[in-house]
Amino acid sequence: MSRNILIIGAGKSTSYLLDYFFEKAEEEQLHIFIADANVEGISEKFKQSTYFEVVELDIFNLEERQKLVQKATIVISMLPASLHSIVAKDCIEFSKHLVTASYVSDEIQLLDQQAKDKGLVFMNEIGLDPGVDHMSAMKIIDSIKAKGGKMILFESFCGGLVAPESDTNLWNYKFTWNPRNVVVAGQGGTAKFIQEGTYKYIPYHKLFRRTEFVTIDGFGKFEVYANRDSLKYREAYGLSNVLTLYRGTMRRVGFSKAWNMFVQLGLTDDNYTIENSEGMSYREFINLFLPYSPTDSVELKLRYYLKIDQDDVMWEKLLELNIFNADKKIALKNATPAQILQKILEDSWTLAQDDKDMIVMYHKFGYELNGEKKQIDSHMVVIGENRTHTAMAKTVGLPVAIATLLILNKKITTPGVQIPLHKEVYEPILDELTNYGIIFKELDVPYLGYNPESVAG
Repeated sequence: MSRNILIIGAGKSTSYLLDYFFEKAEEEQLHIFIADANVEGISEKFKQSTYFEVVELDIFNLEERQKLVQKATIVISMLPASLHSIVAKDCIEFSKHLVTASYVSDEIQLLDQQAKDKGLVFMNEIGLDPGVDHMSAMKIIDSIKAKGGKMILFESFCGGLVAPESDTNLWNYKFTWNPRNVVVAGQGGTAKFIQEGTYKYIPYHKLFRRTEFVTIDGFGKFEVYANRDSLKYREAYGLSNVLTLYRGTMRRVGFSKAWNMFVQLGLTDDNYTIENSEGMSYREFINLFLPYSPTDSVELKLRYYLKIDQDDVMWEKLLELNIFNADKKIALKNATPAQILQKILEDSWTLAQDDKDMIVMYHKFGYELNGEKKQIDSHMVVIGENRTHTAMAKTVGLPVAIATLLILNKKITTPGVQIPLHKEVYEPILDELTNYGIIFKELDVPYLGYNPESVAG
């Protein structure tokens, strides 16, 4: 029987995914194709293994791509989210199962009936967030409902951060994921959620000044800003009548206030390009967004504009990024402000070889049982090993790998386009993740209701 796995895309989040299959290949009799545009960066241990085949692939080369898909039993797409639909259509045409870590797009959703008709599992949102968040939440929501409880509150927060031992800058932050996603976070719509039965909306220009706080035992205090649409999963989670539903992104306290300086200046805008950006210095770029003055320096104008005092830590944070450097060139042609800001930040926020990242996830469940209000707090902290084997790669890649093997072994069989909300999926995956140190600590605590300052023991 053919047991071929095709992995398309071998970027930052695939180190643990590939290692998992390397461990399981002999026992499970797997043959794994790794297809990527850049095969130089793929470890020699995979290139030399009899169970692996490394193939250079241009994703837009229809003939080569489809030739690979036809050889597979199941396909994992680790491509940028916008490219999944290309692979998904091939999987429909050649009757192959599909696994991705990305949100279900409209294009993928349109393939649901065809996947069902062919008995194909199209598993999406099986990474960290989305993914581990869904599974760990549904496990507790289902257990509350099973004992007759009625859900009244659900809050869920997640952040990819730098581990305390590698936290070496004033922003308490380094890139552990696609830097672009950090720079454009929160754009493209108003954040919406529900608190104590009232709908709440936060426009982008106010998003980073409306933060809440969470304290995780042993790791200190974090802040949270709202995700774009917390209500998206209300029906899927079975929480139609819940009074509070709020999902957000975690950062260290002070990050959001500092990030808001970039938002107010307009540096996160991705909708237009800067003329002559290639030869422009960092200093010239910053000056583009400030009023003209024949006498005042760029530094002085920026402080006036943002109302920052010289002894304010916000000013120190800007200086640390070297944004006023007159010699450093942007070296990007026809770049948007967001692309230029990303380039500047990557100078300072890229993980060093031995730096460790950290994933923090926190859920709060409020429910009513026998007329009494109760609360469960659940949190997970994972620390990475180094720049390659990051906590982000671990928590994204391992759920993808485990789900793939479960589908291959016919333990997950429900066909169609789906996300991991059912016991058939979340129970075995969460169980296996504990072997890799991805463990949730759950506590019964007194019911607090909606509280902008939460503590997890």
